[in-house]
Amino acid sequence: MKLELRNIWKSFGEKEVLKGISFTAESGKAFGLLGRNGAGKTTTIRILMDVFGANEGGVFLDGKPIDYKAVRLGYLPEERGLYPKKKIIDQLLYFALLHGMKRSEAVKSIDGWLDRLGMSEHRNKRLDTLSKGNQQKIQLVTALAHNPQVIILDEPFSGLDPVNAMLLKDIVKEEIAKGKIVLFSSHQMNYIEEFCDGIAILNGGSLVLEGDIYEIKRNYVRDKLIVRSPQAEEIRKDLGSCCTAREGRELLIKLGSVEEKQGMMRSLTEKYDLDEVRVFEPSLNDIFVEYAKEQN
Repeated sequence: MKLELRNIWKSFGEKEVLKGISFTAESGKAFGLLGRNGAGKTTTIRILMDVFGANEGGVFLDGKPIDYKAVRLGYLPEERGLYPKKKIIDQLLYFALLHGMKRSEAVKSIDGWLDRLGMSEHRNKRLDTLSKGNQQKIQLVTALAHNPQVIILDEPFSGLDPVNAMLLKDIVKEEIAKGKIVLFSSHQMNYIEEFCDGIAILNGGSLVLEGDIYEIKRNYVRDKLIVRSPQAEEIRKDLGSCCTAREGRELLIKLGSVEEKQGMMRSLTEKYDLDEVRVFEPSLNDIFVEYAKEQN
């Protein structure tokens, strides 16, 4: 499957919220929708889910306008949307039935997911008796129980401890391996970088960067080196202003041009005791900070 948003424009009164947003997400891959608060991510997700329509543009699946009656969507919201005083199984059944499941198949699927998430013992409890992390896991069941083809995860790791975060990672990888389309929206760049093949960064309602993460990184000018050495201070003094300290006892060396790369690496190796020397490649966090900063 191929999910496409094509030239999406959206205004609320005089305020233009989205300005020609286009991107493509494919089955068997995860796609990251990134941006600072207010960039337009939530509006984009709501249009994608048919909560409201766009002023211009549309959502397409395999080249045709998406048929929301035929396509199963799963959504994990950042803000929990369950009822704290209600019994967990009753809520999960209610949402599964809303997605068109038969009661018997819904119960079977829900119990399977509760077992997978280590939540079976809480099946008949009220939601507000659970910790924040366990409430997040129950919310996840509402997103997955009906076996959706398109899964939208908005800050999915919020409130999870490292053990439960690892469990969620495994589940997401399994869903991707099943050929689902998985769309992430998160400010935790380490998770986006781990799961996603492609990204789109929004800034002020506009698409400022879109594409394959690997290709985006490779297209950066490779004119910086990372060095780790027990002689770090000596290297800094010798190279002067082109050499700056980074976290983790690393040095960042800015070259005059890409052509200087091999010569500088050879010179450093011959002159100093090095533990590591490599070409600097920006992290997704570096890229996000560059593209999501305030526009003038």
